[in-house]
Amino acid sequence: MLFTGHAEHAIDAKMRLSLPKKHRAQWDKEAHGEAWYCVPWPNGILRLYPAKLFQRLAEQSSESLTPNEDEGELEATLYGLAEMLSVDAQGRIMLPKEHLEMTGLGRAVVVVGVRNRLEIHDQDEWQAERARRFADLPNLVRKVDRS
Repeated sequence: MLFTGHAEHAIDAKMRLSLPKKHRAQWDKEAHGEAWYCVPWPNGILRLYPAKLFQRLAEQSSESLTPNEDEGELEATLYGLAEMLSVDAQGRIMLPKEHLEMTGLGRAVVVVGVRNRLEIHDQDEWQAERARRFADLPNLVRKVDRS
């Protein structure tokens, strides 16, 4: 599934977020699973991965009873903070209170399609950064192409 575009949404008083209609319309429960995995990210965003994709990516990493220190730390942090979220009949997910507190997200958010995942950004910050992101796009492309 390819997620693109962005949509402004609000987190309600019960900490629920309605997933954008354009993303719900392309959702296939059999292919993508019936849930999402939510991972808080340090730059104030939440990353949402379709359940089956998250599980497949997790299974691709090497398994070991004795991971090196960095791998062990990454796994404990990433998987320890990840939460599986169910989608209700109205296409909403309940965001973990801890994730909202960690990221500092308020009620007004933007749901951004980022290839294989969705990201939840603060609406004001997204709008303030959009012009800078666009202007920096050529530099970012060059930087990524070199790596």
